[in-house]
Amino acid sequence: MASKSIFEKFDKEFDIKGLKEDLKNVASNEAEYKEVPFGTYEVKIEKMELVESKTGKPMLTCWMRILEGEYKNSIIFMNQVLSTAYGIHTANEFLRSLDSGIEVEFESFSQYNDLILDIHEAIDGNLEYAVE
Repeated sequence: MASKSIFEKFDKEFDIKGLKEDLKNVASNEAEYKEVPFGTYEVKIEKMELVESKTGKPMLTCWMRILEGEYKNSIIFMNQVLSTAYGIHTANEFLRSLDSGIEVEFESFSQYNDLILDIHEAIDGNLEYAVE
């Protein structure tokens, strides 16, 4: 019998009620999502965590909600796979750019997960960013 733990994790991780409502809208073509063009946007970091990619590799994911203008409330997604030194370096540079006051170093994936959560907690509701 397969373990339900991964599915329970997804149940907790995602807004099931919101997904079900969005699914109704998509099915009836009521949902209209504008693709956000290249540009500079004022955003807040809504979600930032270490997850498993579709290919089973560790990945930093970040959801940035646009705060003003034509695309207000749209989300810009940033995903960085962390299976190479370059990927980790790129993620480190991104995390440092958030100016959380927390030193960014990679020691292990467990430590990195805690670091990402600490940085998100430090900036959540406190900082906004201009993202290009």
